[in-house]
Amino acid sequence: MSLLPRSAFASLAVPRLKERLVIVGSGWGGFSVLKRINKSKYDVTLISPSSYFNMTPLLAGTSVGTLEFRTAIESVRKFSPQSTVVEAWADKIDFSNNTIHCTPRTHPYGTSWTLPDDPYASTAYTSETDPTVPQASSIPSPRAPPFTIKFDKLVIAVGAHNQTFGIPGVKEYVHFLKDIRDARAIRMRILECFTQASQPNCPEDERRKLLNFVVVGGGPTGVEFAAELHDLCTTDMRKHYPELIKFVRITIYETGDKILSAFDKSLAEYASHRFAKKGIHVKKNHRVEEVKPFSLKVDKEGWVPFGMCVWSTGLAVNPLVSTLAGQLQLLVTDGHLHVLDAKTGEALSNVWAIGDAVGTVMREGRSNPVAAPLPATAQVASQMGNYLVKTLNIGAEQTEEFKFASRGNLAYVGDGNAIYDRSMVESGPQTKVRGRLAWLLWRSTYVSMASPRNMLNIPWYWFTNWVFGRDLSRF
Repeated sequence: MSLLPRSAFASLAVPRLKERLVIVGSGWGGFSVLKRINKSKYDVTLISPSSYFNMTPLLAGTSVGTLEFRTAIESVRKFSPQSTVVEAWADKIDFSNNTIHCTPRTHPYGTSWTLPDDPYASTAYTSETDPTVPQASSIPSPRAPPFTIKFDKLVIAVGAHNQTFGIPGVKEYVHFLKDIRDARAIRMRILECFTQASQPNCPEDERRKLLNFVVVGGGPTGVEFAAELHDLCTTDMRKHYPELIKFVRITIYETGDKILSAFDKSLAEYASHRFAKKGIHVKKNHRVEEVKPFSLKVDKEGWVPFGMCVWSTGLAVNPLVSTLAGQLQLLVTDGHLHVLDAKTGEALSNVWAIGDAVGTVMREGRSNPVAAPLPATAQVASQMGNYLVKTLNIGAEQTEEFKFASRGNLAYVGDGNAIYDRSMVESGPQTKVRGRLAWLLWRSTYVSMASPRNMLNIPWYWFTNWVFGRDLSRF
């Protein structure tokens, strides 16, 4: 008879190894999976060039100082300390060997370290997966070497890049608004424009140019940024730079015949009417043909000078996704979000894709598939992530296939007003709300989605900036 208790034999047994689940991307889809996945069931690794999740609807507010930057991001490490976070770009996925080839986001000597005669010394180091900056292969050595990561199960949630339509000069001379870094650069540029325009030796023509703010794209991001910028100019900037307000001009260029095309027509017209009343110029059916430093060429106007241009024209395919999807560009999944092989059409049992990486979901069974294209929105990505978490946590395929259920669309249109469109939802009241009530819904919705810390910080900054004004310091 053994002298050891029964429990001792259990402790001496070799522990069962957990499957390695790798999530590529920390956006709405990837972050949803990371937060809710059962860490006792999986060894979780997140690969992303960012160590945070962007609360994208709040970026416009942070770009003008209505909110501080950290209120619009959530640390992925804090939300999931049991997981491994690798700050890198995923450049290539080898499905036959279950490996991911990565390039580190960090530089071994730090971003402030300068190489002799290094033409990229002031540029963030990156890999070929980011087309908006110089290629990693063209950056002089030394730099962090690439590496590979193995996976048992893989979730592709890399999102998308900013759409430029191949227009010359866009990548070099405009600001995007997709990341907290973009918001910070925009805030600094706005303050720089006003500071330069206030110099005693600045001529009037130069002041008009510096304070001409251009937004390209009339979707929710462009509209909300224009509204937030107008709020800033008519409150804090009017107080601190009263002599410059007459030079301020905000213009939205939209290629279509209306802004906010995803919204009900009456709500889109309400937003256009408010903008016209407030002096925000909306120019529909206008197409930008070229961008140069501080000027852009518009098909119906010629060259238009600007102090800052924010580009918000939609999403472009992530290069990693295009290499996996082949001629289809975006990935195709079955109803359970398994990636379909671009060559054979067979579902990869251990690979899923969610969010903006997915172009089409083949629903209602693989033998009789029905294509279901989905909008590239945060709602879709988040719901895909929640659906996939349930599948992974139970360790088996769900009976029901994924189906997107719209909760409506929200957009801020300035001066404490917003629009809320539920006219296309499948369940619940099909309502359309505009004005102050929609603004309260807008604010309460995004506060409720934040972490406990930011659920306190966001209202606090809204309140203090309303009472004391925004901080206009440049640092």
